[in-house]
Amino acid sequence: MQAPRILLIANAGPEVGGGHVMRSLTLAKALTARGAICSFASSPAVDAILDVFGPDLAREPATSLDPEALVDALTGVAFDAIVFDHYGLARNEHASLSRGRATLVIDDLADRPLGADLVLDSGPERQPMEYALLVESETRLLLGPDYAPVRPEFAALRDQVLARRSEGGPVGRILVALGLTDAGELTGRVIDRLRPRLGLIRLDVVVGSTAPSLSALSKIAHRDDRLSLHVDTPDMATLMAEADIGIGAAGSTVWERCVLGLPSANIVVAENQRPASAALAARRAALVVDAGAPDFEAQIDRAMVRLMTDADLRAQLTHAAAQVCDGRGADRVAQAFMEVISRRGARSQELPLQV
Repeated sequence: MQAPRILLIANAGPEVGGGHVMRSLTLAKALTARGAICSFASSPAVDAILDVFGPDLAREPATSLDPEALVDALTGVAFDAIVFDHYGLARNEHASLSRGRATLVIDDLADRPLGADLVLDSGPERQPMEYALLVESETRLLLGPDYAPVRPEFAALRDQVLARRSEGGPVGRILVALGLTDAGELTGRVIDRLRPRLGLIRLDVVVGSTAPSLSALSKIAHRDDRLSLHVDTPDMATLMAEADIGIGAAGSTVWERCVLGLPSANIVVAENQRPASAALAARRAALVVDAGAPDFEAQIDRAMVRLMTDADLRAQLTHAAAQVCDGRGADRVAQAFMEVISRRGARSQELPLQV
């Protein structure tokens, strides 16, 4: 069979962050390893992420990924299958763009009709019945953290990192990673709470080059040699492996922290993150902090004191988190999607898109 061409549409921007593109990029690499040819519908916000993390991936320029603009932007683009990671698109847009091609939708919301052969939702408590009225009867649901798209370097480090964590020991290094775009400029607020408590503990802070907080964070790092600032880092897996505890946004990176058993406080920065965060807290796999709560600073203080001083808590979090996700979800999803494409014959379709 000729190599299938797969188009990925992943939203990005100051409001939605970069998580959609990052997990779609992980999936694209898994699909490429299986012989697919992947390209991204690429707005300026998507370009900024791909330039750093996927510079070799093909792109189909689109001035906007807004629903009303996408069909026109991608008219004439040739592809055999399509992946959507865009909460602003629903069944009508999926159908208009896919025109019967093999379709995968990555979702976390279960709040709108979807047009897809496969739906991926990695929420730990998501149930098939929640999609019963939203998808066709033949749609296959890939539910739970077993399908979470996590970059392969995390799984590669998993065994040795979990072995090190099992030995215990004091906290010597903290990782703060609140998203490439640092929505709400939370990173600075968190660092302000942490620095008086650090002592000799090292602090690794991850942020994107387009984050509005970057200038202020750079000044803090210049004044405090305990703080290392990592901008658009390709070494996230290594930083996470070396950390003893972490503070991270409660988006798709929670699965990376679970793979490596990093005792963490997950900060909820969007409503759609609440169900998964609550489920992880119920499993005692992470602490949860609400960025929108009036007592946000007090919540951060309590979470970090517990993580820094309670070795038994850290051991419990590591054990529970590691059971949630093994980091091989992208491979499972890629295999399932390639099977769908193969059944369709992945025949070339050069026809222009139609509304």
